[in-house]
Amino acid sequence: MGGSVLGVIGGSGLYQMPGLTAMEPLTVATPFGEASDGIVRGRLGDTPVVFLPRHGRAHSRSPSSLNYRANVYALKSLGVTHVLSVSAVGSLREEIAPGDLVVPHQFIDRTTARVGTFFDRDVVAHVSMANPVCPIVAAAVATAARSTGANTHVGQTYVCIEGPRFSTRAESRMFRQWGADIIGMTNVPEAFLAREAELPYATLALATDYDSWRDHDEAHVGDILAVMANNVARAHAVIAHLAAALPDVSASPAQGALKFAVMTRWESVSAEARARYALLLGDRG
Repeated sequence: MGGSVLGVIGGSGLYQMPGLTAMEPLTVATPFGEASDGIVRGRLGDTPVVFLPRHGRAHSRSPSSLNYRANVYALKSLGVTHVLSVSAVGSLREEIAPGDLVVPHQFIDRTTARVGTFFDRDVVAHVSMANPVCPIVAAAVATAARSTGANTHVGQTYVCIEGPRFSTRAESRMFRQWGADIIGMTNVPEAFLAREAELPYATLALATDYDSWRDHDEAHVGDILAVMANNVARAHAVIAHLAAALPDVSASPAQGALKFAVMTRWESVSAEARARYALLLGDRG
């Protein structure tokens, strides 16, 4: 697909991109502050790729301290057309075992301390989030995941907690009752911001543990790290497969998501605010 650029947001364990050629480190200024870490632009085969390690290359940033807005805005400013978020998660279902790959379609937001929108001042925009994942990109990610031979689950619900602590057993069981299938700390508000930025977005979730809903299980970092090494190798394979077969996203629900979402009269918006939102909203004069 001509003009396509794959943006990859690397989660826990995924701090670099093997196989990336013509690498160029970038520092991107945004109206919303600094991104999590330096961004790397390069190529996987013939496909341009922009890679951002969500937690920083030394995993120095906790889920609550991430500048999600700057991260998504930076990808948008670099011409990204497809976003793949790679995230380690806990499993809330017996059938999703550690080592399995999951391509969720829905999110439940249980965060409390994050700015969840680009439009928190000067301009008000109400963007539909009924289906926050791009089905076109998600389908391509699922195909890429299955191509690795990994046990792959598609269409699940991801509950995002504030972190950095893991859930209590009561919370873990409550999330199961709510219909959540996996649990993580980073995909909200990331997924919602991507939709606000009109970026087709999907998640590749790497199951590392069973959270704490089973009587004999608790989430421990040591156990998670033991599973993570194999998961990250699979993630690299999925990314390479996806990069080689990026789908046409011209019909993605992300395209034109802001068209009818802005409630603010444009003539009342200051020049400073127009400049801040120019990349997202264009010239509405």
